Amino acid sequence: MTLAVVIFLLVVGSIIFHFASPWWFTDIASDWGSIDFTINVTFWVTGFVFVACNLFLAYCVWKFRHKEGHKAKYEPENAKLEAGLSIFTTLGVVAMLAPGLFVWATFVTPPSDALEYEVLGTQWQWQFRYPGADGLLGTADTGFVSESNPFGINPEDPNGQDDVVVNDPQMHLAINQPVKALLRSNDVLHNYTVPQFRVKMDLVPGLVSYLWFDPTKEGTYDIMCQELCGIGHFVMRGSVTVQSQEEFDTWLASQPTFSETQRPAPPDLSAGQAQYATCAACHGANGEGNRALNAPKIAGQQPWYIERQLNHFKQGARGGAGDTNGSQMTAFASMLTTDEAVRNISAYIATFPDTPAATTIAGDIDNGFDIYDRNCAACHLDNGSGTWYTDAPKLSGMSDWYFVTQISNFRAGIRGNHPYDDYGEQMVQMATAMGDLEEINDVAAYINTLR
Repeated sequence: MTLAVVIFLLVVGSIIFHFASPWWFTDIASDWGSIDFTINVTFWVTGFVFVACNLFLAYCVWKFRHKEGHKAKYEPENAKLEAGLSIFTTLGVVAMLAPGLFVWATFVTPPSDALEYEVLGTQWQWQFRYPGADGLLGTADTGFVSESNPFGINPEDPNGQDDVVVNDPQMHLAINQPVKALLRSNDVLHNYTVPQFRVKMDLVPGLVSYLWFDPTKEGTYDIMCQELCGIGHFVMRGSVTVQSQEEFDTWLASQPTFSETQRPAPPDLSAGQAQYATCAACHGANGEGNRALNAPKIAGQQPWYIERQLNHFKQGARGGAGDTNGSQMTAFASMLTTDEAVRNISAYIATFPDTPAATTIAGDIDNGFDIYDRNCAACHLDNGSGTWYTDAPKLSGMSDWYFVTQISNFRAGIRGNHPYDDYGEQMVQMATAMGDLEEINDVAAYINTLR
């Protein structure tokens, strides 16, 4: 009898939880309401079966409980019962599958007026490509992938020269314009998902998969990877902004084309040298850094990373509240008024000799190795040299005290929480792998062995 009551309460509790639960669909922002309908049909069919079966089970436990003098009846065959169960099960399965089949038929048939764009997934970031004025995307192949061509666009394909490339995880779409997303991966399995659009699809290395939808609600929505793709899977985030056609056209026109990224103006080292004169007062004539002035070593750091950080200081993504030393850099970075100026000074810094910085941090090297190997090496590489592919800067041979300061800033929320600092946001979460200052020092001590 007690078991019957427990089963009954389980059913009642499950029903209450289902309707009272705060975890439900996000507000839909596309025309895929049919997917919601299909999911709801599945809920109702399986919910009915769950309630009916468990209530029947509770009834049987109560009805056929042990009684003195009663004997169980053995009935090996019951054609009527078996026929009824078969028909009932068939109807339930058909009710669940039929709507999904109709939705799938629509899902794999994009409308003829859908605008194509490409989603490129790599560990652990999103990048996007839009067709140019010709309305066609150029061909691509992993054999062409390089630091200046992360999409692997065929440089000999004329259709790809005007392709618009977006080398950060923030994309835009025009409202009420159907789009077909072509999905590619350059490394492992990923999955392109925007919950508000209700569609998702795997990115499979060597294949081009696709999905389509019609964004119907303006706003900014999270892009997520829903396929386990390595240690950084949980930080592989992006965003899509749905806006008016006019706003979208303006944004798209501000993005570089593939041909523009392949023929950048050569940096002016003389101009970079002149601009660096101000920096030398703190960072040293050869970028060796000066701890007394809270200026890290910058010689040997990748130019793309220095450019990004200078732009972050200019945009306010770094140097905000709590970042006393970073706020000083904001004023200096604002003196570099153009992108060319930023490139010039970064190129000049790249000419400095890469002499390892002095070690100032001591710690448990073995523990530091364990933490670094499990959490940092996947992006910053085993030797700490960093790589453009994962947007990870060089760590080996750089200022160890600066590493400790920045990891502490990530953990404290001082750095990495600005909407422009996409990869800093990833580091906010990765920095939690180091539980306290002692473990941060341990990792810094291990990195010092990589020089």
